[in-house]
Amino acid sequence: MSELPFSTPARISASRVNRGSPCPLEEVSTSAANPPHSLGILHTSYSVSHRVGPWWDVASHQQKWTRQILKDVSLYVESGQIMCILGSSGSGKTTLLDAMSGRLRRTGTLLGEVFVNGRVLRREQFQDCFSYVLQVEAVMTELSLNHVADRQIGNYNFGGISSGERRRVSIAAQLLQDPKVMLFDEPTTGLDSMTANQIVLLLAELARRDRIVILTVHQPRSELFQLFDKIAILSCGELVFCGTPVEMLDFFSGCGYPCPEHSNPFDFYVDLTSVDTQSKEREIETYRRVQMIESAYKESAIYHKTLEDIERTKHLKTLPMIPFKTKDSPGVISKLCVLLRRVMRNLMRNKLAVTMRLVQNMIMGLFVIFFLLRVQDDVLKGAIQDRVGVLYQFVGATPYTGMLNAVTLFPVLRAVSDQESQDGLYQKWQMLLAYGLHILPFSAIATVIFSSICYWTLALYPEAARFGYFSAALLAPHLIGEFLTLVLLGMIQNPNVVNSVVALLCIAGVLVGSGFLRNTEEMTIPFKIFSYFTFQKYCSEILVVNEFYGQNFTCGSSNGSVSTNPMCAITQGTQFIERTCPGATSRFTANFLVLYSFIPVLVILGIIVFKIRDHLISR
Repeated sequence: MSELPFSTPARISASRVNRGSPCPLEEVSTSAANPPHSLGILHTSYSVSHRVGPWWDVASHQQKWTRQILKDVSLYVESGQIMCILGSSGSGKTTLLDAMSGRLRRTGTLLGEVFVNGRVLRREQFQDCFSYVLQVEAVMTELSLNHVADRQIGNYNFGGISSGERRRVSIAAQLLQDPKVMLFDEPTTGLDSMTANQIVLLLAELARRDRIVILTVHQPRSELFQLFDKIAILSCGELVFCGTPVEMLDFFSGCGYPCPEHSNPFDFYVDLTSVDTQSKEREIETYRRVQMIESAYKESAIYHKTLEDIERTKHLKTLPMIPFKTKDSPGVISKLCVLLRRVMRNLMRNKLAVTMRLVQNMIMGLFVIFFLLRVQDDVLKGAIQDRVGVLYQFVGATPYTGMLNAVTLFPVLRAVSDQESQDGLYQKWQMLLAYGLHILPFSAIATVIFSSICYWTLALYPEAARFGYFSAALLAPHLIGEFLTLVLLGMIQNPNVVNSVVALLCIAGVLVGSGFLRNTEEMTIPFKIFSYFTFQKYCSEILVVNEFYGQNFTCGSSNGSVSTNPMCAITQGTQFIERTCPGATSRFTANFLVLYSFIPVLVILGIIVFKIRDHLISR
């Protein structure tokens, strides 16, 4: 039985209240006049259903089996307390945190209730419980981060701050919103014992400042035993104990399992409540032991006191209401500006990504230049054929380079937005829009560099205005290719699959819409209709008119007017335009408008897709 997967080792969720204190880090004492905040979980169970067999085995695929991940879990914790949740792998620790924070997918069946301050907490309320924002400087000082304030965090590609400092940064990001309830999924994973100990000490100090801190810990040190106010142990989705450290020692001693001297109580009790599956006999024996301990806990005074505390808070009139926000969160424009600045800064730090974004089109163009050098004006020397080949190459390649940028850079941002949108910081489509805005200047600069080198080196139509039209016509498919990829990345998780899909769509669009391989007027009706939905049709017509309109060709030593060579049938650019894309000259401006209309359409479609993605992930 495995826990629900999660993308990051240390996950922090938060429910916030308006503290209104001029000194946000000042310790708050509780009294009868100011009762503590509380979080209660009452009789919570969660199960998911799976198909028995693969989709191609119809008989077994129609059958389902249900896996029980949580079974009748109840616990209670108040502000000023820190609770540690222990358990072996697959015991349900992460799922329990998801149940507390309203992150469980609706594809499973969740029973039971989550109470905050005695009131049932609905899924949509968890992210709304925030208001007062702490000062950044105060949080940096509190978490000892001032010395790394101006350093990059780093990732697996390049170094940055240490693992412990990264973990403190993730905690600080949530403290900026003054959370009242903080949930940590294994915040010490991947850290050395000393750094892990420092992180837990820090969380304990945060709990003393009138917060509820709940964390799962993997193999904690024995020195931390007395640091936790409450310790919960899960086994096979069942809560076998939840109480204070002293109550834990007394309870297990009463069950006949006292902790040996000089042993780590955490390790001893987790091993004691785990099911050993190495052999059938050991599995039966250890499972019976776990069931005996779980039954003893359900009959103990500790468990009944937990239920009484939850019922008591439900009826207290003086208990504070669920702390809904009293100040508006930052608006869409403010969030968008922050995301845009963040995306831009991260890109500028990645020198290789900036360089490739600016020169990859140019590199593609250099191959064309080295192959052709200069186009000719003699139709017998390929004047028309070479121009058609150049335009075909540019129409087909520019959207593909845009796709490469999105496939390389956006999946990382998508993973970040999936995480942070669940924390209620912003919505996924806002990250999409910020990314889309940040690529505009880079794409424009890259297209101008590419066009400047290719247009004049290949000796295309020698006119400055025509060069401007050429650059504008190639900027659009480059952007369309990248935005199309972003839309698909919102629907398909695997970037390699998106790469293949976009490549196939671009190939189909060039074949059907460009008119270079076959005149669109001669196509069958289905293909002719399909061509109107391809951006390559409008881009190709613009480039053909831009290059061939007003162009006059020679045919060998003559001007072609008296030549009997069939290749000399076309000696004027307008003849080629009317043969390849009839009426394109009169549609020149309209083609530009239609071509650039693909961009806002894809942006709107992307926003819709990422809104749907937001809904599906939160299910």
